[in-house]
Amino acid sequence: MEILYENLLNVTWQQIVMWAIGGILIYLAIKKEMEPTLLLPIGFGAILVNLPLSGAITHGEEEGALTTLFEAGIANELFPLILFIGIGAMIDFGPLLSNPKLMIFGAAAQFGIFFTLCAASMFFDLKDAASIAIIGAADGPTSIVVANKLNSNYLGAIMVAAYSYMALVPIIQPPVIKLLTTKKERMIRMPYEQKEVKKSTRILFPIVITVIAGLVAPASVSLVGFLMFGNLIRECGVLNSLSETAQKVLANLVTIFLGITIASQMQAENFLALDTLLILGLGLFAFIFDTVGGVVFAKILNLFLKKKVNPMIGAAGISAFPMSGRIVHKMGLEEDPQNFLLMHSIGVNVSGQIASVIAGGLILNFFM
Repeated sequence: MEILYENLLNVTWQQIVMWAIGGILIYLAIKKEMEPTLLLPIGFGAILVNLPLSGAITHGEEEGALTTLFEAGIANELFPLILFIGIGAMIDFGPLLSNPKLMIFGAAAQFGIFFTLCAASMFFDLKDAASIAIIGAADGPTSIVVANKLNSNYLGAIMVAAYSYMALVPIIQPPVIKLLTTKKERMIRMPYEQKEVKKSTRILFPIVITVIAGLVAPASVSLVGFLMFGNLIRECGVLNSLSETAQKVLANLVTIFLGITIASQMQAENFLALDTLLILGLGLFAFIFDTVGGVVFAKILNLFLKKKVNPMIGAAGISAFPMSGRIVHKMGLEEDPQNFLLMHSIGVNVSGQIASVIAGGLILNFFM
């Protein structure tokens, strides 16, 4: 009987706090439906790894399953890159190709990354600061790859911050957008003109983007290449079954493994530290200023345009696809039920996906 209760004596208050954090993430996933495919595995995994002497993680010579998965899929960047194939297969670049000018909003919304780099460098060494700044890409796989390649000491906190804030985009973005815009600006209508995009253009686009990104930021080739390969599978027209598999089975399977494996880095002794809290704060800072960069750029552009753009679409330039594009569309409808911004905001959103990956590659080029 003593053996049954012996492990209870090993429970620490820090582990109990991590159980609570895991419970909150599960609550947000189920009750609030905030990216349940991400938050539920991360939340449950956080509980798994914070049980005393948990068999899910390695202790001495006893190898844990989550530690093995981490070494096999995240430490070598395999899971994030495979996930990019699925993401690429999900993305329709049609709205962007029919209005290429939207690409500039995706670039503007990466402002938070470089602003956060400056702020983080005051507290961490340059490579760790660069790894933390990329949280602002609002792109979990990119954050993992960059932090891994730069050998960051804070990979666990960076991964958790990146994926948690991606899920919390519906809470983070609307107040920032409303603070920066007037009701009149939010009511600006942007009629969408349907333009046919040739199949040849859709096929050439992922190839051309990969080549350009590879020339500008060689370190981004694996990131951009896997994303664009997934899109090429979608658009080529002869691999429909593979495209469907990549979008559904592959993406869902890798997301499950990725989420629960990320939690292996949420052990209480490492996670409940001042540095981790600072990284979470800087990650939020990056997300906010990415949104600010996109919206402010749109407002500045309106000073010179005869045909005004709704500045809210600038906020969709972060890489959280398709959440951010849908949020902007929803906010437009709240101000004016006839204001349909979806195609514009999704166009900006997919441009943000490309821009964030290239930004990650540039960070690697500068600091590797």
